[in-house]
Amino acid sequence: MSAPGALMARDTAPAGAAILRHQLMLAALCAAYGIGAALGWGSPELALIMGDFGLSAAALVAAVSCLLYARTEHCRFRSAWLLFALSSFMACAGNAVWGWYEVVLDRPVPSPSAADLFFMCFAPPAIVGLLVLAKRPESRARWVCLGLDAWLIGGSLLTLSWSLALAHTAHAQGESVAPAALALAYPLLDIVLVSMVLALHFRRSQANRSAVNTAIAGLALTVVCDALFTSPLLRESYRSGQLLDAGWFAGSLLLAYAPWGARQASRAAAAGGPSGPPPPGRPLGGSLAALTPYLAAAVCTLGILYSVTEGRRVDRVVVITACTVVLALVVRQGIMLLENLALTQELAQKENHFRSLVQGSSDVIMIAAPSGVLRYVSPAATKVYGRDAEELVGSELASLIHPEDLGRVVHELRRFLAAQPADAPTTRMECRFRSGSGTWLNVESTVSRHEGGLIFNSRDVTERVRLQAQLQHNAEHDPLTDLPNRALFTARVRGALAGRRSGDQGTAVLFIDLDGFKGVNDRLGHQAGDELLIQAARRLAESVRAGDTAARLGGDEFAALIVGDGACEQGARELQVHEIADRLRLMLSQPYSIDGTEVRVAASIGVAFAEPSIDPTDLMRNADLAMYRAKAGGKDRVELYAPQMQAEVVRRTELAAKLRTALHDGEFALLHQPVVSLTTGRVTAVSAQARWRSAQGILFTPAEFLRVADDGNRAAELGRWLLEEAVEQAAERGRLGHPTPVSVRLSARLLLDRSLPLGSIEALLTRHQLPSGALIIELADSDPRISFDELEQRLVALRRLGVRIALDGFGSGYAAINALRRLPVDVLKLDRGLVEGVVESARLHKITSGLLRIARDLGMHSVADGVDVPEQVLALRAMGCTHGQGMAFSGPLDEYRLRRALVRDEYPVPAGMAMPVLTAGIPQARNGSNSETRVPPT
Repeated sequence: MSAPGALMARDTAPAGAAILRHQLMLAALCAAYGIGAALGWGSPELALIMGDFGLSAAALVAAVSCLLYARTEHCRFRSAWLLFALSSFMACAGNAVWGWYEVVLDRPVPSPSAADLFFMCFAPPAIVGLLVLAKRPESRARWVCLGLDAWLIGGSLLTLSWSLALAHTAHAQGESVAPAALALAYPLLDIVLVSMVLALHFRRSQANRSAVNTAIAGLALTVVCDALFTSPLLRESYRSGQLLDAGWFAGSLLLAYAPWGARQASRAAAAGGPSGPPPPGRPLGGSLAALTPYLAAAVCTLGILYSVTEGRRVDRVVVITACTVVLALVVRQGIMLLENLALTQELAQKENHFRSLVQGSSDVIMIAAPSGVLRYVSPAATKVYGRDAEELVGSELASLIHPEDLGRVVHELRRFLAAQPADAPTTRMECRFRSGSGTWLNVESTVSRHEGGLIFNSRDVTERVRLQAQLQHNAEHDPLTDLPNRALFTARVRGALAGRRSGDQGTAVLFIDLDGFKGVNDRLGHQAGDELLIQAARRLAESVRAGDTAARLGGDEFAALIVGDGACEQGARELQVHEIADRLRLMLSQPYSIDGTEVRVAASIGVAFAEPSIDPTDLMRNADLAMYRAKAGGKDRVELYAPQMQAEVVRRTELAAKLRTALHDGEFALLHQPVVSLTTGRVTAVSAQARWRSAQGILFTPAEFLRVADDGNRAAELGRWLLEEAVEQAAERGRLGHPTPVSVRLSARLLLDRSLPLGSIEALLTRHQLPSGALIIELADSDPRISFDELEQRLVALRRLGVRIALDGFGSGYAAINALRRLPVDVLKLDRGLVEGVVESARLHKITSGLLRIARDLGMHSVADGVDVPEQVLALRAMGCTHGQGMAFSGPLDEYRLRRALVRDEYPVPAGMAMPVLTAGIPQARNGSNSETRVPPT
């Protein structure tokens, strides 16, 4: 036995034991009373007490029991149980009156008496209660048939009992009407009660069957005892306390036990778990219900035959009753005949309706024998399968199902037939079905049982299956290139790592990025960019092996899964994959022809090999890091993943995490570098610069933390802090007598950011009372995605506030000339890369001289950044540069040293002519903060 079964057995065992214990107690009480009555109770006095008050107590118990049960919440047919309680109370009162005369008054019970009145009131409530418990007839004809059945039974019993005893009783009373009526009242009421019990036995409601059966059994036992009591032979010799009282006693106890015993049985059934529907009625019960009228007529005939065979004159009561019984039987047969005709007509209509539904249904309905041979196929098969229904009848179902689906279908049908019908009334399955043209159709069938065979309700779902396959394909493939997308690529990487070669380290993932694709999009439009992606995807798909996977991850990023074969050593395998990647790079870097235009892009490829116990996410991340390293290393190259790449990413991630709280924790400080006139040496302005010293004492250069904050909100937050601190400290210095302008380097993106609206800068200047011209905004090289029109409008508005504009890094950015042409610029700030080689390189000397000539012709001031040696001061001054900043004068100063320098207000400027150019070569420029290579995003 399973664990749940054992648990339910433990739960139901106490309930079953309680039911059996109560039933044994009931049987013991009845047996004890019967034994006592059979032995005469030991004395006449005790026999009278038990025969009268014992029966009264039993009837009282039944009345109280039915009354209490009727008041419970779960009681159904409350009125029936109230009527049973009233009937039992009448029996209780009758026996009590009987005992009052025999026991208390010690004299015979008069006839008639109050006891007779109570006893006669016993039957009517019981009869009405039985009517309430009976299943209500569906029509008026059924009500008439119920009444006729009751009269057939009652009339037959009256005929038989009148012939046997009642006629003698009626004649024995002579002319006395009251004794005759009283003598006949008891048997007639019993006949009516018996008639209702028999008539309603086959019509009782299905609800609470156990309680109804027990109650009917108790009433039937009471009626039998009443019938024996009214017989002339037993009536003359009856004394209270005899064995006949045991029947009345048992009937009352059965009626008392009926509702509560049935309630315990239902609780035990519920504790035993869900059960199926009640079993259908046995054919025997239906046959007896149909034969009841005929059996009643037979009993009536027997009553008449008895009188004839005894040589008696047939009593008029018997004749009248027999005639009414025959008439009732004829009327009942007529009603049943009409009802059968109506049922036959209704059945024919339903059959026609069902035939119309089957033949007109778009679903194919097939009936198969247990052997699998089709017995019936609906006409819809011609439209759905393209085959005639008659052609399919007689063929085996297995010959019509696709061989690949046959095993699954047979297994499902066997499982379905092995299950209980109540547990699995139907099942659903899908398979491919051969059509008339020889093609295979996807068919969905609902299967149910039918007389040992099966009914298939089938429909063609081929279009739905195709649509589902198309939706699945669309969900797993890129809509532009039709390559697998990121989800399918990740699933295939997972499958390659979890397959039979999971330990093979030759499996590799390639991440591919098209260098220069954005320029194609900006120059030729998105339609040309899409065509470029389609051609690149085609080249990639044609270049990988049959077992490998090429995918598009999004944008201009592609990927390839190179599955290892385990045949090569690790070193040879890495070389082989590297050659595949390099071949892909060359293939993707070939010119593309788009609308007659030749377009060139390059490919940066990162390669990562599978390692033991690595998951798909880590493997794809490693390939992504290697690809970004390839882009940072100069693009158009292949880079293999190395563990230090991950370490660098972790370091950058930690640095970015620290940067998020550095501003709020006060770890940033503001330094200023003097901007000096190259002619007089006077300090004309100061350049604000941020420095970050972490809580651990680590000093980070601007190149480090600006690179981390380049792509996030940290850069904007840092720019706002730098502007507010620089303006506040400049205002404080002005109040102390050092009104030196301050320059703040801001990106074009930040100037157009909504987080720094125009009104905020004006409010900042007004709040600190900074005079006009005291703030210089150094505009960093603008992002090509920034609109020059919006930037021009913003700078014009700032100039109206008295803010001067400097173009930072002039000479290094591709948009410098365009910015100089479009934007309102006051100061040109030469890039550090030009200043560093101005003395050694004749070419840089000429370039710098030309740029300074442009500034001079436009009437702008010029500032050279990175002036570190006196020779650079002489050369720049000779070329017409007006200002400079760098280590030749001073490095970045804190506020205390800056104020001392402003008090001095002059730096020594070297005198004399510029030194001659030493070399004509172009020195290798050192990367500054504006030309640093972007690193992988964290």
